[in-house]
Amino acid sequence: MRAKTSFLKTMLSVLLLVTMLAFGCVLVFSRDKDETIDATAFGTGTQMGQNIGVTLIIYEYSTPADKDVLVQAFQKGSNKGLVNALQKMKAVGHMSITGTLGSDVSFIKMTTTPTGRKIRFITNRQIRFGEAWADSSSQSFDLSGGELDINDQDKKKSTGVLYPAAQLTINQEGELTIDLNQNSWKLNDLLDWKGTAGVN
Repeated sequence: MRAKTSFLKTMLSVLLLVTMLAFGCVLVFSRDKDETIDATAFGTGTQMGQNIGVTLIIYEYSTPADKDVLVQAFQKGSNKGLVNALQKMKAVGHMSITGTLGSDVSFIKMTTTPTGRKIRFITNRQIRFGEAWADSSSQSFDLSGGELDINDQDKKKSTGVLYPAAQLTINQEGELTIDLNQNSWKLNDLLDWKGTAGVN
């Protein structure tokens, strides 16, 4: 009887250990699959001299079908239609500025360039730099977005632009274009930790 109890305890211990190791591996691999881009945002115009850290985490890239949804939403309801559509989309990434929780990113598009990649993204709400510095804005400029130019040949040449308060339109080619209510923020010092190949 004692031998049987001892055997069961040993088996339960081994099973628990294997389960914990498997769970740890899942956590490690799930973290590694996301691409993370860190940058420093520098204010321009009236916000000159201010800077803050920005982090963009990319879970996956948006599909052509996602873009079609946004185009149709704009055709039906202009900027407000786009805002509503973006808020209903699943998050494909997350963006935050230092000291804030940030917000979900609803649309991320990547195109290849001669030196690397261009990444355009749109959050489902305004990134309020008023969370760090007060600034008034019109209710219609209720989204934020940005562009990153990743230079894979010379990392020091990677740059970007962040649009903290923006209004979106769709041009004749069906591409998203951005109207600004505040000065854009220049992104420098980009650090790109690429995720698992083929995942994002």
